[in-house]
Amino acid sequence: MVNRSGTSHVGSCLSAADIIYTLYFRSMNVDPHRPDDPDRDIFILSKAHSSVALYSTLAERGFFPTSLLETYSQNGGSLTGHLEKGPVPGVEASGGSLGMGLSLGLGIALGKRVQGRKGRVFVLLSDGECEEGSTWEAIMLASTLKMDSLVAVVDTNGLQACGRTNSIIDQRNSAERWRSMNWSVSEVDGHDVDALEMAFKERPNGPHVVLAHTVKGKGVSYMEDRLEWHYKVPNDEQMAIALKELGRGKE
Repeated sequence: MVNRSGTSHVGSCLSAADIIYTLYFRSMNVDPHRPDDPDRDIFILSKAHSSVALYSTLAERGFFPTSLLETYSQNGGSLTGHLEKGPVPGVEASGGSLGMGLSLGLGIALGKRVQGRKGRVFVLLSDGECEEGSTWEAIMLASTLKMDSLVAVVDTNGLQACGRTNSIIDQRNSAERWRSMNWSVSEVDGHDVDALEMAFKERPNGPHVVLAHTVKGKGVSYMEDRLEWHYKVPNDEQMAIALKELGRGKE
């Protein structure tokens, strides 16, 4: 999809892919045939530049035909580069500007509580996004309201747009920071779907954050932990190598 459209963010998609897969196939209560079920679990992709990972998962889960993926970021297509709520089923929120997703997820979770509806709200953030003040406003309010239906997941790949996350704002004490705001914290390998599934099953008395340690560009040797793949587009030769390494290429 990225190769065809000439767009970027493939490294960010690969770091998040196992997380999104685990949520949709092993953890969340969702039904592709009832995408508007008021008691469904809801997923917000706050790092909305990783839309390719979400679109692919939604298609494989049955929310829309996989053939629609061919229209990604194409003129006249419905799959936008940054997420837009409305054109395709399963996309719960528009996104693009970072730092907004957790506040939105908190509002939805609070709405469910007021309406007496079931379902949890999962919000996937980037580690760089945890530098945003709006994120911390939501963190503080969620713990004050004891929002036990809200789960934040931080894609902790250690890289953001302009460099290494800890070189820009040191986050090596992230777990301590979240705990100081009265969140329950799990730290897991973000590419271990069994560990992710166990973390998502936890139901503490209050909001829960899963710090998922990941690798940008996971699974593709020349992309792994490389900042440039936040932006670069794989050419045809690079794409063939990537697909082979991911087990999807031609022999």
